[in-house]
Amino acid sequence: MEAQIVRRHGVPYAEIPAAGVHGVGWKRLPLNLLQIWRGILASRALLSRFQPQVVFLTGGYLAFPMAIAARYTLPKSKRPKIVLYVPDIEPALALKMVSRFADRINVTAPESRGYFPPRSPITVSGYPIRTEHYLWATLPARKEKACQLFQLNPRDPVLLVFGGSKGARSINRALMRVLPQLLQFTQVIHISGHLDWQEVHRFQNQLEVQLPKEQFRRYRAFPYLHEEMSAAFAASDLAVCRAGASVLGELPLFGLPAILVPYPYAWRYQRVNAEYLAQKRAAQILEDNELSTKLLSEIQALLGTPSRLAEMRQALQSLAQPFGAFAIAESILHAAAESRGSE
Repeated sequence: MEAQIVRRHGVPYAEIPAAGVHGVGWKRLPLNLLQIWRGILASRALLSRFQPQVVFLTGGYLAFPMAIAARYTLPKSKRPKIVLYVPDIEPALALKMVSRFADRINVTAPESRGYFPPRSPITVSGYPIRTEHYLWATLPARKEKACQLFQLNPRDPVLLVFGGSKGARSINRALMRVLPQLLQFTQVIHISGHLDWQEVHRFQNQLEVQLPKEQFRRYRAFPYLHEEMSAAFAASDLAVCRAGASVLGELPLFGLPAILVPYPYAWRYQRVNAEYLAQKRAAQILEDNELSTKLLSEIQALLGTPSRLAEMRQALQSLAQPFGAFAIAESILHAAAESRGSE
């Protein structure tokens, strides 16, 4: 996913080998350790070639080999500063390990401080938001203009359902089961992800035959949205989505109430993110295994309770930090200045 997005913006992209060790069985562990060693060697080659003043890491498997190469395989005079950004409330294992020798650490929320040693160099930056998100979020009459883009009625509620670039199969299928009932009282923008798009597209064609025209026109389905995602947020009154790190920045920016469905088959980062927003009364949590039985009633209850939606919007807006990208950039620039000063 990263390769496609980065290349869309014309930025050179290089890959390094990487693998995880947490939760890996003993049979796979030797191969993964070998992959990490290859990643360290590849990282060292990239660092020697580009000679950066700063290495900026946001997690993932590749953070560890790159950080090790930056700190331990180069001459001291050529070692770059290491700046971390922790997007989730709880840092991943790789970032926890790398944080011990990071020069600067940026976190999305103050609650992340508890996962690091007391004297860690932490700044609460907020989540970095795309410029187009900010422009749409602050646009006067944004719902009317966004609904016009999607050819929806701004006077009726809009439900946004999405699951990331690949999608969320359990959410997609649960939505399709109740979509005819949903379209009786709300409009739906459905972003299925690329993996499930063919299934969703077939369902959309069947739905067009089954439903009255006026009802079918209340449904908009897409495999993925790039620039138009900002307008989808701006048009919506409620979201149903996973609880990846982006919800910590995008939902507060738009003041968009959400039913969060943490992904159950991975480490607990999404669970912690969802609980953080739920504890602030800014979102509700629906378990993945309850989607088939409770999705329709949860949506109906929230859209039918304007006071609860207003409470969630207010809570979200109090968490918004729209200039997170600037704070992180400032941290990188300060680290670069320190690196130049140490030469």
